[in-house]
Amino acid sequence: MTATDLAALIRTRAGQEPVRLGLILGSGLGHLAQAVEGVAIPYSDLPGFPHAGVSGHNPNLVIGTLEGVRVAVFGGRAHYYEKGDPAAMRLPLTVLRDLGATALIATNAAGSLRPDIRPGDLMLLSDHINFSGLNPLIGEPTDARFVPMTDAHDPDLRARLRDAATKTGIPLPEGVYAWYSGPSFETPAEIRAIRILGGDAVGMSTVPEVILARFLGLRVAAISTVTNMAAGLSDEKISHEHTKAMAPLGAAKLEQVLRQFLRDLAVTDTAV
Repeated sequence: MTATDLAALIRTRAGQEPVRLGLILGSGLGHLAQAVEGVAIPYSDLPGFPHAGVSGHNPNLVIGTLEGVRVAVFGGRAHYYEKGDPAAMRLPLTVLRDLGATALIATNAAGSLRPDIRPGDLMLLSDHINFSGLNPLIGEPTDARFVPMTDAHDPDLRARLRDAATKTGIPLPEGVYAWYSGPSFETPAEIRAIRILGGDAVGMSTVPEVILARFLGLRVAAISTVTNMAAGLSDEKISHEHTKAMAPLGAAKLEQVLRQFLRDLAVTDTAV
């Protein structure tokens, strides 16, 4: 089934009104999808959508209104480390575009490399480093694959998110996110290398989605919730269970920022 077919199928269940914005929810944010006034469609009902195989994710596409804005919320994402496919989110993001969205906000759980950004804090991505070297556009036959990545993390969206954070009184420092393929966590030596390269946080997602979104013409911004200090920077024991346990601390702050961002967006007629 093509993206066009899937978009048509989704409209029969969620209504014809165009979507304005897409949200990809990382660990700890699943409850935000439940706050959307609309329809939840299991990924299993959408041929070609990933059956998110990571605990802590809720594999539903939710279409509806949140804080006055028509959104499409992805309750789970496919990670490269699940099946070795960096383009696993290409079809869902193409469907998002075909539903009318012009922008995407991605969220993730990440490890911090900076002493001033601690577990429970947020970090707005100013840029990223594709530390894995993988790319979801490998195999794309057209010249559209040569996507410029300057300002891939949209300056205007970032400014709006910073403004929303200021209104809520929640610090939102900016930093560079490094994508590591996973599923094993990084070694202390790899973390030292990432710090030398200019990374401020590290995680196992988001970068393929940013590349795909820019390829599809969507504007993008992303926010990390910090769940741990990266390997070698503290005595804490890093594990997926630890990530799931710590994610709600930052997620509560991130929800406030996202809701304020959407409230501000709801009163503007300009494009996202």
